[in-house]
Amino acid sequence: MDLDFNGKRVVVVGGSSGIGNGIAHAFAERGAQVEVWGTRPDAADYAGVEGSDLTGLSYRGVDLATTGAMDAVVPPASLDVLVLAQGTVLYERKEFEREGFRRVMEVNLMSVMDCARLYQSALAAAKGSLIIVGSVASFRAVKGNPGYSASKAGALGLVKTLGVAWAPQGIRVNGIAPGFVETKITEVMSKHPKRRAAALAAIPAGRFGTPQDMAGIALFLASPLSAYVTGQMILADGGMTLS
Repeated sequence: MDLDFNGKRVVVVGGSSGIGNGIAHAFAERGAQVEVWGTRPDAADYAGVEGSDLTGLSYRGVDLATTGAMDAVVPPASLDVLVLAQGTVLYERKEFEREGFRRVMEVNLMSVMDCARLYQSALAAAKGSLIIVGSVASFRAVKGNPGYSASKAGALGLVKTLGVAWAPQGIRVNGIAPGFVETKITEVMSKHPKRRAAALAAIPAGRFGTPQDMAGIALFLASPLSAYVTGQMILADGGMTLS
């Protein structure tokens, strides 16, 4: 079966909650051995956290905003799928300040390249798939969040550049660009009635996306169904960017 991942090894960075968590469970439900990374020290620290379910997943605590946090990570000899879904955003114009901008870029872009580099040899050994989670912000402006916008535009650049650079090693590099998905990172919009209504009005599909919607794309990009696809960022926004 094209979506059978039995015996496959998968790492989902940012898989402790939200989109990454939905992707992690999608692979696990199809037989993969899945490790997720989160910022908290232990899996038990996520008990009761909305959008977080670590059942059936192995967990590694790595705070990617901390210098040297990845130094102790020893990658396996072979890895079939690496999903980089880490991300942060700062509101109240904090990203216009140097420290806020730097923090968002460190997590959303610098750590993405760091993780990709860390697992490059393992992915090459398995002829594996690297999937980077971007955003509609990879393609359009986000007025109040220059750090988020710049980092997600950078993620698109990495998808294209690593797609070209690593294809000769048998690594396929692709990305997912979600629109509005109800997660912790979008609560400033989804839990504010007027902002929520305005956002929904801008989505032709008439609903927000779900982590499971994004998981379906990740499964496709990691499977033989997309064997001739590399360097692409797939928009999944319910049609929001069509007008």
